[in-house]
Amino acid sequence: MKKSMKSLVFAGIAAFLTLGVINSAFAQLKIGYVDSQKILSSYKESIDAQKKLDAQNTKWQQEIQSMQQKLKDLQDQLNAQKLLLSDAKKEEKQREIQDNYLKIQQFQMKKWGQNGEMFQLNQKLMKPIIEQINKTITKIGQEEKFDYIFDTVAGNIVYASKNQPDLTDKVLEELNKSAGAPSSKK
Repeated sequence: MKKSMKSLVFAGIAAFLTLGVINSAFAQLKIGYVDSQKILSSYKESIDAQKKLDAQNTKWQQEIQSMQQKLKDLQDQLNAQKLLLSDAKKEEKQREIQDNYLKIQQFQMKKWGQNGEMFQLNQKLMKPIIEQINKTITKIGQEEKFDYIFDTVAGNIVYASKNQPDLTDKVLEELNKSAGAPSSKK
């Protein structure tokens, strides 16, 4: 009985010491977080890129509206003249309507489809910005000796103690320092 009691006490002490070592290791971690959405919506370079994307998107939207109006006009013409047209003319008009409809679909896929021009333009404009943001986060992490920096938007963290620093404003400040002069990447 005494032997099992000693074993139990020894196990308890070992567990206590192990927990103490683990707790002290966690107590030494320096963790911070950033809000990538705030960075992207506040960083001048990102705002400029978004404006370019929006302008291009608006241009393409206007083009597609024009194409859709042409299609509607063709359909209205066919409906208005249906009784007066020969079967051959009706078929010709219907083919023209079908061709225009297909052109609209092709245009949409080319511009907004998977790997379409909008996706490619977004990649081209945003890739250097994302790289600069990551470089800045790494720089701050190294200089200030953070063990971890999490992005709250990406879902990598669900709780951040108020004692943990939010580095979003620091990253923006650092990015804006390096972007002080107007960008030549435009």
